[in-house]
Amino acid sequence: MTTSQTTAAVRFLDRPEGRLAYTVTGDGPLIVAVPGMGDLRGTWRELTGPLVDAGFRVAVLDLRGHGDADTTFAEHGDVATASDIVALIDELGGPALVIGNSMAGSAAVIAAGERPDAVAGLVLISPFLRGGSGGAGMRLFFRLLFARPWGAAVWAAYYRGPLNTGAKSPWLGEHAAAIRASLREPGRLRSLRDLAVALDHDQVTPHVPAVVAPVLIAVGANDPDYQDPAVELAWMGEQLHAETLLVPDAAHYAHHQRPDVVLPAVLRFAGSLRENRGWRRA
Repeated sequence: MTTSQTTAAVRFLDRPEGRLAYTVTGDGPLIVAVPGMGDLRGTWRELTGPLVDAGFRVAVLDLRGHGDADTTFAEHGDVATASDIVALIDELGGPALVIGNSMAGSAAVIAAGERPDAVAGLVLISPFLRGGSGGAGMRLFFRLLFARPWGAAVWAAYYRGPLNTGAKSPWLGEHAAAIRASLREPGRLRSLRDLAVALDHDQVTPHVPAVVAPVLIAVGANDPDYQDPAVELAWMGEQLHAETLLVPDAAHYAHHQRPDVVLPAVLRFAGSLRENRGWRRA
């Protein structure tokens, strides 16, 4: 873990149904990084330090009910997460480059479509621009999958296994253990289940044409969440007029599976955004 992460104090953002937790390190133009479903802020450890060293202010936000956030939220999903992203940008002073993994990338697209003044750019790691909710059968599956007493162990194993097919971070075991421990805290497994049941990525699709910010999309070539990762990446790139990066030997977490590929692309993208669009700290 980078020094910037170990020394950053947890802060809290008040929202209508509870508090969200986040950390801020560095100074300069704002970057907001958001983990995907069932993940923790530490997922961004390979990117945070280098981005701070490059002159950016990096805020890492927990999802509702995850990490250090409250478990009092009744509303979850892409739309709710988009509102949280915008609220944090407004709190810290934007505009911001938003980096989102999985459903947080989907939420970032909604945020950019609704508040172009707040979002200077997007880096999306394995996002979803379509796909619906999976229907009643999938909702029942998630309710069973994330039930006690097995839910925390099952998710941690799936995270460590299929979702990290290919290269694996040297700290993956530690991170998966932290996820499992977090989900054993009161209310967190329920929050994960409520999020999984609420997800409907078709809510993202209408916002795509409204996105005017530059976009970088990275997808792992082994990502099991797509029928064909390369084909879906190409389609998403066309929809958002985005730069695309298919990351070899990586699955759903290319940012920590292959930081040697993803980090240089993110640094270059953020640097270009700062130089070409006059993006600076508010």
